[in-house]
Amino acid sequence: MEDGKLTVRAVERALDILLCFTEAEDLSLTEIAARVSLHKSTVHRLLASLEGKGFVLRDPASDKYRLGFRIWELSANLNHSDDPALILLPDMERLRDQLDETISLYVRDRMERVRVQAVQSNQAIRRVAPIGARLPLYVGASSKILVAFAEPEVQEALMEGPGWPSGLNRSAFLQKLAEARALGFATSVEEREPGAAAVAVPILNRAHRLVAALAVSGPSNRLTLEKMMEHAPVLMEAARRMGKMIK
Repeated sequence: MEDGKLTVRAVERALDILLCFTEAEDLSLTEIAARVSLHKSTVHRLLASLEGKGFVLRDPASDKYRLGFRIWELSANLNHSDDPALILLPDMERLRDQLDETISLYVRDRMERVRVQAVQSNQAIRRVAPIGARLPLYVGASSKILVAFAEPEVQEALMEGPGWPSGLNRSAFLQKLAEARALGFATSVEEREPGAAAVAVPILNRAHRLVAALAVSGPSNRLTLEKMMEHAPVLMEAARRMGKMIK
């Protein structure tokens, strides 16, 4: 049993190392060890295993590591899947051109939301939305959508879980979820980030199940509440079309 625990721990640590590269293209051994909070000797052994399998590469000149070609081999198979991030990208680009703001696609992963696709606005001052970012489910327009249109047990788990902020009023949050379901969209103004605003809608697949939240975001002085009300019907129509493309 103890050997099994050690094996699982090693796998988790190796995956943590790979996840370091979601925020940086290349990293030194010291940088990786600091990010995963492990001793450099432990990280070195794990990197050696990952390098041996082709998941990371070490640059002899800089002595830094980057993702290996085996990662791209795995990701290539996404092109043959029903991944919404790939299927919906052309429609998201058209929506960006129509609204001239940043368009994002979020999915729920346990008690967080993850931005799985984004198309940046062409405006000089814009909302930059990095793909892969993980955000809490209790704040933001997309969070409201992902929780409002989820199963009741998901909502309960979120509000009863350890990550729920003690100062956040549960009744007020439930009221916001009810409003999102009734309107078919949700808005947020500087809820998570100063100077930013967003409006989001649900994407329901052909079986009428929630797939993702589709959002438009931008600076709050440009993406005003009035402007978000104008964008909401456009977003809902786009989400309706997108949902028909997903099983």
